[in-house]
Amino acid sequence: MNLPDPFRSTVIATYENGSTWLLELPDRVRDIAGHWSLTLEPPFLNLSYNYVVPAARSDGSDAVLKLGPPNPELCCEMDSLRIYDGQGAARLLERDPDAGALLVERLRPGTMLSTLEDDPAMTSIAAGIMRELWRPLPKKRAFPSLTRWFAALTEHRGTHGGSGPIPSRLFEEAESLFTELNASQGEPVLLHGDIHHFNLLQAERAPWLAIDPKGLAGEREFDTAQFLLNPCPHLLEMPDPGQILGRRIDQFADELGFDRARIRGWGIANAVLSVCWGVAHNKPVDSRYDLACSEILSKIRV
Repeated sequence: MNLPDPFRSTVIATYENGSTWLLELPDRVRDIAGHWSLTLEPPFLNLSYNYVVPAARSDGSDAVLKLGPPNPELCCEMDSLRIYDGQGAARLLERDPDAGALLVERLRPGTMLSTLEDDPAMTSIAAGIMRELWRPLPKKRAFPSLTRWFAALTEHRGTHGGSGPIPSRLFEEAESLFTELNASQGEPVLLHGDIHHFNLLQAERAPWLAIDPKGLAGEREFDTAQFLLNPCPHLLEMPDPGQILGRRIDQFADELGFDRARIRGWGIANAVLSVCWGVAHNKPVDSRYDLACSEILSKIRV
């Protein structure tokens, strides 16, 4: 199996058993394809953390097979998609948590939201999908909380004895904002956790549907945060990123009924959290991008 070197490196750096999983991947793919009666095509380009490949089912319908080292995040994705049941998101067709495998509906034409040129229209589409996806938290399934996610800030401080490569002003602002926002959260719901321009695709049975949910428990306002940081890296190449981010904050506030300060606050905290993850996984390019976004958001007045 000819896998891209960046994909191999990411898997090995991210997962403790990444090297072993890569060696076993051809057998895993063959076994899952046989078990679910799939005919597979070559994998999608730009693989990141998972092996993702177009597939055809025995009835001729299109699907997408996704395999990764079995881990809690992948299980959260499966459970989120099961709860969504095709409303606002791609439909889950099969899942095997022990094998780290899920089969989802292939969205056609599958054009990414990032291909549009009208930023207000993209923001409005994202807001609509958010409203469609938010669900009451299930009683029998505990999804990770924002407190658990943002523990990475504390871990970063412990590892580096302070803010490390992150400017202390920004890092301390993110810590303060998270503490304040977390303590005053509204009703927690099931969040997608990663709504942005590359995870919203055009479909036939709905104008737009989401893919790749993280599955988080937290207040609705947090789901706007990742959208603010995208599309990466094109956002920073636009003429006035600060103006764009300010307008997005205003638009989310107007369309979703959110407080502007909370949208901005989660945006800053999430951007610095992403920097911490980038530093931990030795991804300097991602870290510089997220750091630049956090600087811009920090200067916006609400």
